[in-house]
Amino acid sequence: MASGIGVGACLTFVLLLVVGTYSAAAGLASGAGGRPVGLAKGAVPAAYRALVEKWGNLCPAINPALLSAQLYQESGWDPQAKSPADARGIAQFIPGTWAGHGIDGDGDGDRDIWDPNDAIPSAASYDCELAADVKGVPGDPTANMLAAYNAGAYAVIKYGGVPPYKETQGYVKTIRSLEKSFAAPVGRVAPSQQAAGAIYFAQKQLGTPYLWGGEGGVEDNGRFDCSGLTQAAYETVGIRLPRVANDQYNAGPHPARNELLPGDLVFFSDDLTNSRAIRHVGLYVGGGYMINAPFTGAVIRFDKIDTPDYFGATRVTKDGAEALPDHRAIGNAQ
Repeated sequence: MASGIGVGACLTFVLLLVVGTYSAAAGLASGAGGRPVGLAKGAVPAAYRALVEKWGNLCPAINPALLSAQLYQESGWDPQAKSPADARGIAQFIPGTWAGHGIDGDGDGDRDIWDPNDAIPSAASYDCELAADVKGVPGDPTANMLAAYNAGAYAVIKYGGVPPYKETQGYVKTIRSLEKSFAAPVGRVAPSQQAAGAIYFAQKQLGTPYLWGGEGGVEDNGRFDCSGLTQAAYETVGIRLPRVANDQYNAGPHPARNELLPGDLVFFSDDLTNSRAIRHVGLYVGGGYMINAPFTGAVIRFDKIDTPDYFGATRVTKDGAEALPDHRAIGNAQ
């Protein structure tokens, strides 16, 4: 470690810092005081950010972060995505639904299911249509809209809110959890209660050689790559993260650099406008340092996080991690 702090002393420092930070941060955490509408830095690819910001405010039941969560859940921002159910494009409309609800978002005279300039506005418009259909139903209008998206407006009206269907309740929870990962936080982000365990695991891997694709198993001789290490660290505390770094970014809200706490995931990219371009992740331990598996030929070690390619951070939550989709099987068709 370049700072000259001995490894043993540093480990003690980290453990004390984790405990102390929890106590200090507990009194600082606060809610947003309302639905967030700003977008977290780089969470939405730059090519789509203006569209999401414009159309995400189309009606009161949606906001840019919620619309982002739906698009990410559906396609992972892939405008060429196609599912086995023939759902197409960035918003995963099936042709029949598109015929009734697709709009000419860019005003060029056509409605192209594959064009994000039409598909993103159409997704927002369809949400707002559903919100209008269940407008008189008691409860949270956004939750009711999402339930109508999944189960149909009739079911929401029949049950006077989100119906008692496991799939529908899970869908509403998933999108509301993902929404938090796309929203720019208002106030401080609540501290993680699982971070200390994740750090403890990562500390025990210090000095282990890096292995591209490594997940720490017997076949890997206990070696990891960057996202394999962070995935394994959080799995020890009951949180299953996705395998790749750019999906791990969406596992929770995003604290600012001056609000980082031990246990936060910290990310690095050559494109600071697009979370899908993230190429490296580490586990923050305090004092401007992270534990990470850096590259072939190196070992798991402490490194500074303040570099030109620092992208941002995520405070992992169990709900956030559970909400993340598997984009090997593209989202729910509309």
